[in-house]
Amino acid sequence: MSPETREVWLRGPLPDMPPLLQPVAHALMQAREEVCTLTRNFPETLLWECPANVASAGFHLQHLTGVLDRIFTYARNEALTPDQLAALNSEGKPNATAGELVQRFDKQIDQALAQLRITDEKTLTEPRGVGRAQLPSTVIGLLTHAAEHTMRHVGQLSVTIKVITL
Repeated sequence: MSPETREVWLRGPLPDMPPLLQPVAHALMQAREEVCTLTRNFPETLLWECPANVASAGFHLQHLTGVLDRIFTYARNEALTPDQLAALNSEGKPNATAGELVQRFDKQIDQALAQLRITDEKTLTEPRGVGRAQLPSTVIGLLTHAAEHTMRHVGQLSVTIKVITL
C-alpha cells in the first residue's frame, strides 16, 4: 500500500506540527479527504434533502466549517464575532452550492492546521471557556473535541449522502 492511499494518521508525523497535536491534525486532514471523496460528483439537487428527517448534506457541510471556526476561536481564548454568530444562525439554510460549501470547509481546515502549527504545547492544559456561559474546557479539550466532532459529522454526512443517492 502506497503512503498516499493509507489513512492520514498512518502516513507518519507532520514535520511542522507539534507532536501532541498530531492526532488532531491527522483527523482534520482525514476529514478533508473524506469530504472531498463523498462530494465528488454530488448532485446539487440533493444538497438540502433531509431523508427520514435527518440533517441534510448541506447542513453537515455548513456545520463542519462553523464548528471548527467556533471551537478554534475558543481555543485562542477569543469570543465569537457577529459574523460567526450569523453563520451559526444560518446553518441548515440553503445559502451556497455543494462546491462552495466544500471549498469553505477546505479553507477552514487550512486555518485550523495553521493554528495548530503555532499552538505552544505548554498551553494545552490552560483553561478555556466555551460559549456565552463559559463552560469549562481546556485548549487540548477544545482541539480534541474539534477533531472528534468533525469526524462524527463526516460520518453522518457519509450516511446521508449514501441514503439520498441510492
